[in-house]
Amino acid sequence: QVQLVESGGGLVQPGGSLRLSCAASGSIFGINAMGWYRQAPGKQRELVATITSGGLPRYADSVKGRFTISRDNAKNMVYLQMNSLKPEDTAVYYCKADLRTAIYSENYYRYWGQGTQVTVSS
Repeated sequence: QVQLVESGGGLVQPGGSLRLSCAASGSIFGINAMGWYRQAPGKQRELVATITSGGLPRYADSVKGRFTISRDNAKNMVYLQMNSLKPEDTAVYYCKADLRTAIYSENYYRYWGQGTQVTVSS
């Protein structure tokens, strides 16, 4: 069974930092893009950052210069370093990965983690 498990969320004061981690496990034969999305109460889920299999990142304008996405292909993991956090960064953060889960298929399917809460408040 394939799953994505996030960790690292919590409560932090404005200006503080957190590092989110996401581990992909199960029968995985390839990983394409990985990324982070977030959803605040009453709002739609939005892209935070993505990273290609080759390590090319892309960020939402609202987090550029503050957040850094990275991945470890050997460990099937993706990370999100969040610095200079603001109250408006408060949301549930979800990990996303495009996975190939069948050895004889070239198809990739999108998987989501269960989410981790990030709260920025004094």
